[in-house]
Amino acid sequence: MNDISLDTNVLVYLYDASQHEKRHLSEIILSSNPVISTQVVSEFINVTKRNLKLPKKDLLHKCNQVFSRCEIVSVDQKMLDNALYLVKKYDFQIFDSIIISSTLAAGCRTLYSEDFQHNQVIEGKLTIINPFLEPQ
Repeated sequence: MNDISLDTNVLVYLYDASQHEKRHLSEIILSSNPVISTQVVSEFINVTKRNLKLPKKDLLHKCNQVFSRCEIVSVDQKMLDNALYLVKKYDFQIFDSIIISSTLAAGCRTLYSEDFQHNQVIEGKLTIINPFLEPQ
């Protein structure tokens, strides 16, 4: 299993022609065959459908190309229970908590996302990294 996981926003840049640097970086990150949760799959399909306005079969073809390079972790009851704990402890949004819970369950140590505090450590196990910040 891979050590990194992705939030939806990293994948969305794969089809954002206006953000060349972010798109390129997302492609590099995707080449490492990251872990994603079924929550990310659903969000990605929803956002991509809205942004690209493609017919269903073309949309699913594009999504399958992206997801074939990922390990997909199914959300289960234990992850949902942990997501509730994360909401209570960190006050994360519900879907973000599900993604973090899935990432923890998969044993990943890094979650790439631009939606959280950069370098935030969750439960002493998971570091959230914003891959789009300029190196210090």
